[in-house]
Amino acid sequence: MTAPDQSTTGPSVLVIDDDPDILATVAFALRQAGYEVTTANNGEAGLAAAHDTKPALVVLDMMMPKRSGFLVIEALRKDYEEPIKIVMMTANEGERHESYAELLGVDTYLHKPFAMEQLVQRVNELLS
Repeated sequence: MTAPDQSTTGPSVLVIDDDPDILATVAFALRQAGYEVTTANNGEAGLAAAHDTKPALVVLDMMMPKRSGFLVIEALRKDYEEPIKIVMMTANEGERHESYAELLGVDTYLHKPFAMEQLVQRVNELLS
């Protein structure tokens, strides 16, 4: 887990993904857009970071070690009275997974690969 970037003043965003390249790229794009970004490389670390930073929005991968994106969402939905905005990203093409994500209240579901501008635009819309 990395500490939040203290030089930005935008809303707090937590990025959780087990792929270090995707994690770094998404975090960089969101920092460039003015967000305070914290990262975690698995579901357990992501939940710990969410409890520490109380993010306005979480961007997370579906398939991760230690706790899947779905289990992270379920825990976040139990732990917070005000639902945190959630963007799920996945390489999985299954409609069943997308339907379950919608049932859990995911705000946006992006299929990898996607344009970073698309992610930033969606985050901007959700946090505006």
